Amino acid sequence: MSVTVRFCGAARTVTGSSYLFQTATGRFLVDCGLFQGQKTLKALNYGAFPFRPADIQAVLLTHAHIDHSGLLPKLMREGFDGPILATRGTIDLCSWMLPDAGSIQESEVTQLNRRNAARGRNEVEPIYTQADAVTSLQSFRPVDYERWADVIPGVRARYWNAGHLLGSASIELEFGQDGRERPLRVLLSGDVGPEAKLLQPDPEAPVDLDYVICESTYGDRVRPVTTPEQRRQHLASEIRDAAAAKGALLIPAFAVERTQELIVDIVHLMERGEVPAAPIFLDSPLAIHATEVFREHAASLDPGVDVDRLLNSPHLKFTETVAESKAIMRLTGFHIIIAASGMCDAGRIRHHLKRWLWNERATVLLSGFQAHGTLGRFLQDGAKAVRIQGDEIRVAARIRMIDEYSGHADAAGIAGWIAARRPIARGLFLTHGEQDAIAGLAERLGERIVPAAKIYQPVLDDIYELEAPEPRVLDVDHRRRLAPEAVTHLDWHNEMSELMLDISDKVAAAADDRARGVIIRRLRRALQENE
Repeated sequence: MSVTVRFCGAARTVTGSSYLFQTATGRFLVDCGLFQGQKTLKALNYGAFPFRPADIQAVLLTHAHIDHSGLLPKLMREGFDGPILATRGTIDLCSWMLPDAGSIQESEVTQLNRRNAARGRNEVEPIYTQADAVTSLQSFRPVDYERWADVIPGVRARYWNAGHLLGSASIELEFGQDGRERPLRVLLSGDVGPEAKLLQPDPEAPVDLDYVICESTYGDRVRPVTTPEQRRQHLASEIRDAAAAKGALLIPAFAVERTQELIVDIVHLMERGEVPAAPIFLDSPLAIHATEVFREHAASLDPGVDVDRLLNSPHLKFTETVAESKAIMRLTGFHIIIAASGMCDAGRIRHHLKRWLWNERATVLLSGFQAHGTLGRFLQDGAKAVRIQGDEIRVAARIRMIDEYSGHADAAGIAGWIAARRPIARGLFLTHGEQDAIAGLAERLGERIVPAAKIYQPVLDDIYELEAPEPRVLDVDHRRRLAPEAVTHLDWHNEMSELMLDISDKVAAAADDRARGVIIRRLRRALQENE
């Protein structure tokens, strides 16, 4: 039985996770995620899938994060009618996350179409609607950890706790023998959590595999070894500094898991008197609903944390409506706002950034990975000014980073996880990472853990034949949706935004109106020369 895998997303990038497996008996997907970050990648969400959705017989979902699940409603709208296999925790989270994603897309498209109408441009349609997302939930089917489930004829799957998120899984695939001495065994890591992660157990997975397809988000970074108490003390230090500045502390955070972890630790610190007591505004409808899911699953979380009590703290204020969210913006003095999205590319956090970024009393605490081309990445890299919803905002607020809450293992953690999967007979594919992260992890692994010749770094839409003793890449250049370099470099949208800010800086810094006129005339001549 021939077996191929196509890397339909998360190849040299951390978003759009999706892997298409094909055998003689059918096709199935592992994950069907939304592309995020720069506009060139996000445009893929609006285009055609690199396969016919009606030909897909099943989807195996590693976890609920939108970069893994976010295109499922579109897949169904375009013809997929099979089951979506996921753990119960993942299903409960998706029941809120997917409709929320559909609602956001409808809202953003409505705003975009207003601007397009004013500019004489054509209207656009949302990728899918909230109603599409609600319909997709009917296709979810629960699976238990460490129990085999049939996928298509000749293929079965087993889910292992990945320690990344409530319900997250690494997925083991077994392709029927069909003349082989033993089944072909493939493991997809999903997103692997770090050891000693708050709320989640350490990751688990099987050994003795033919192939491993592994994430590499932090493949080129090693975090200092830390304990839960050291993590809380780092957070406490950042909170005390923000309180001393007497402005808002803005924490862009992923609505699911990261938000709940931060709340648990902030409330814990306030109860112990280690940081000033202040209102903690959870300004995200999705995060509020996700918090309820965590309460319902408290028995499956870390037994050493009283999740239910800490998530019911009087310090915690839920602001679900738009009116409640706007009311926060009238506040002055020290207060804490936790809002999505974690990379600052959507959601209510953008409104709070517009309100506070220019104010030197404010603090922005980034709490996780910031993908290439996102607003969060520009802030992390020290941008002096940014554009938010078409407005130029100067950055005077303190931009801080705390990495101990990451849901991903670092380079050492991933290397250890891969080492524990050995023997890996045929090959290791490194995915779900930016180019430098993948290269860094490959160098760390080479020879000592996995022979360099058995490490593969696929690009978007690569197809590999898995039956041969060594995986063979098939010729797909004519079917690629993007050139490989378009995935790994900032696109023209990002460059245009940077150029507009640079022009504004130069004109503002000119000595007088005459000097400003000279700059503008030179720019016009440059544009005319290229007509």
